[in-house]
Amino acid sequence: MEYILGDKSGDCIFCEKVDEDRDEENLILYRGSHHFIIMNAYPYNNGHLMVVPRRHTSTLAGWSPEERVEFLELADLGVEILKRTMNPDGFNIGINMGECAGAGIASHIHLHIVPRWSGDCNFMPVFADTRVIPEHIQATYKKLRAALENLIK
Repeated sequence: MEYILGDKSGDCIFCEKVDEDRDEENLILYRGSHHFIIMNAYPYNNGHLMVVPRRHTSTLAGWSPEERVEFLELADLGVEILKRTMNPDGFNIGINMGECAGAGIASHIHLHIVPRWSGDCNFMPVFADTRVIPEHIQATYKKLRAALENLIK
């Protein structure tokens, strides 16, 4: 609700974060040549990651072959670090293109990687409009970052 009700009149949050040199504070886990992996600050589930293009674009159209390849490679990397640190039973991976399709930031396309566990849904979102996240986001960041560093050595 903090994001939904908050002021969104500024520039693109993804463009702002990638231009800054504050990766831990901004929850950026990895920077590739064309894209980066960032944790969702308002996650659907613990460990919710996103792969985001460095350049501001709302579509997949006009991407170079290198951009397309790296986008999926970083999605795979995100899945792998989540497997190594959180042991999920599965994943939801997807792109919401356009506001009517559920994109919270429709002007800058991004791919969601949401780890899932059997039985991870409960009554809280239905009755209390609340999601239960069992670990502080900074603690999760540190675990994922350590796994990433071990993976790319």
